[in-house]
Amino acid sequence: MIARKQPNSKMCFICGMKNVAGVKVFFYDQEDGTVLARFTGREIHQGYPGRMHGGVISGILDETMGRAVMFNGGEIWGVTVALEARFKQPVPLDVELTAVGRIVKDRQFFFEGSGALFLPDGTVAVEATGKYWKMPLADIADFDSEVQEWQVVPD
Repeated sequence: MIARKQPNSKMCFICGMKNVAGVKVFFYDQEDGTVLARFTGREIHQGYPGRMHGGVISGILDETMGRAVMFNGGEIWGVTVALEARFKQPVPLDVELTAVGRIVKDRQFFFEGSGALFLPDGTVAVEATGKYWKMPLADIADFDSEVQEWQVVPD
């Protein structure tokens, strides 16, 4: 059950709404503490014909797990330290897909996450794990929320 929609930005490759090559993923906090991602890969995200590129998939899972620390609008962000993905099934283009990320170990300065990308029939296509430093955005980048259009975008 969805509890809250997370913001998108202007130019992020994964969530940026004005990045012409971007995936334009929408993220949602779920009542169980996980983050749900919804997206549709396009031809520009292709690896093999008709299949989404593994690097794009890895980026989506990375951001989905990393956003779990922002659950309910938190001010701390996850900065990737390590990422591992296991590809089980080809990921098609031009169909809506979902991914889910969660925190599996939470420490004072870092967390570990796990995630999965699901095909429309519910089959797990890709599984991932990651390690992230917890950092306030001001320590990561010069980020002006207004300039970057960091806002909840209607579905």
